[in-house]
Amino acid sequence: MDLTTNADRKVYLPSDEEDTKINAGIAADPDAREIMDEEFTRMRPVGRPKAHSPKERISIQLSPEVMSYFRNTSKGWQTRIDQALKGYVLANKG
Repeated sequence: MDLTTNADRKVYLPSDEEDTKINAGIAADPDAREIMDEEFTRMRPVGRPKAHSPKERISIQLSPEVMSYFRNTSKGWQTRIDQALKGYVLANKG
């Protein structure tokens, strides 16, 4: 059976035969085991921690030259735009 998500992405579910093979492979793996309920309740999310001062999501129009410059500075270019604007604010506080 196949499903389609709200974002129109197809999800292909394994057949009963494929599912049996997958479960047999898991059972044969000495490093694989089911997580017990007690372990599951102690788990915590992994990933980026929540920011102390979260940023506000906005929509802004910038010139192609500005976008090209910052995008070409690789990963973190949006943070660098934020830093540049903070510098401007600090320099112009009156």
